[in-house]
Amino acid sequence: MDPASREAYDLMHGYDDVRTAPRALATEAVHAGRDDLARQGLHAPPIDLSTTYPSYDSRGEAARIDAFATTGAEPDGPPVYGRLGNPTVARFETALARLEGTEASVAFASGMAALSAVLLVRASMGLRHVVAVRPLYGCSDHLLTAGVLGSEVTWTDPAGITEALRPDTGLVMVESPANPTLAEVDLRVVAHACGSVPLLADNTFATPVLQRPAEQGARLVLHSATKYLGGHGDVMAGVVACDEEFAGRLRQIRFATGGVLHPLAGYLLLRGLSTLPVRVRAASASAAELARRLADDPRVSRVHYPRIGGAMIAFEVHGDPHEVIADVRLITPAVSLGSVDTLIQHPASISHRIVDADDRRDAGVSDRLLRMSVGLEDVEDLWADLDAALGTPARPEKGAGAARHAGRPQGTPSHSAPAAVKRPLASTALRPSPSHPHSTVAP
Repeated sequence: MDPASREAYDLMHGYDDVRTAPRALATEAVHAGRDDLARQGLHAPPIDLSTTYPSYDSRGEAARIDAFATTGAEPDGPPVYGRLGNPTVARFETALARLEGTEASVAFASGMAALSAVLLVRASMGLRHVVAVRPLYGCSDHLLTAGVLGSEVTWTDPAGITEALRPDTGLVMVESPANPTLAEVDLRVVAHACGSVPLLADNTFATPVLQRPAEQGARLVLHSATKYLGGHGDVMAGVVACDEEFAGRLRQIRFATGGVLHPLAGYLLLRGLSTLPVRVRAASASAAELARRLADDPRVSRVHYPRIGGAMIAFEVHGDPHEVIADVRLITPAVSLGSVDTLIQHPASISHRIVDADDRRDAGVSDRLLRMSVGLEDVEDLWADLDAALGTPARPEKGAGAARHAGRPQGTPSHSAPAAVKRPLASTALRPSPSHPHSTVAP
């Protein structure tokens, strides 16, 4: 390969020669996908908005396109066409793969586009059956249940995964912590139950700061990159971190369906990754404190907070949850999550409205449940706003205080294992998910 082509190829793939030893997550977050910049005399990553790239070697172009059609590997040499790949987006893909500890990652225009691509890859191999554990994000649930892409789903709990597998099962899907109840599963146990069937773990809520599912046996790690990876509520994207073989198939689906990520979005995501560990840890500290206060509040009947920590809280109120939404002033009443500002929403009305009401309730998503994504505001300001929105405390029933801290709440899935909110915030170092998926939920 000539020097000019090599330089373009290095830019496209984010390859570097300077990383000779493993680096801490915080260091990777800042430098992955950017290691070649100094050698080019650059500090900020360039944004390549080109949709096409000139070439005087049409025979060479044909050979590279044929190779892509065969393996899905990123074309050797300079870029060809925006739908085949983009240098700016490739930087983000390189960085996210480093953070998740996988060989590759493939970015899409949204999280749902990413999940759709995974389903299409398996369907193209005649493997249309999916085994899934509720709850999942509402639109993920709908995509599987409605069979929009020709898939067929069997819903089960973690203990029933092995029994639910069939010869045409192409995927097992879990989300841990789950949206919106924050239920957790032991990913190592689930991966073992999958046998040779790929496990897809939605890691949107945890991010690689709190857990890396690939290290626990998941072949595919899904993110709605719109959330914590972007982190500022200004970019929509999805990404799948995986091995290179599966990544090749995903690239082929992306090329065929056109679910490509815009280069500017790729730039914003790469920038978002650089502060991801700092944002997640700061927001998690506030979330743990708010969860503790909510658990002691007589206006709140139940609090869900994951054992691995994080910036998400789910809680159920004795009163009208819609009034809480209407009365916040500092906290933003909006769907989505993972932004620098705190967001609150009513899942039964928005994010999980598309799920059948009975299925929704069976998965622990009650009509009084509120989901809050804690941001970077001062925790005292957040509590003052939440305290006012919750309204005048109701007179507690006799013995209610003790009952709120005993046993697993009714309607909560048996695999749910939120953390006791009385404990201090756990370390956010990379570590496995809890090893007790059937343990009791702390209300």
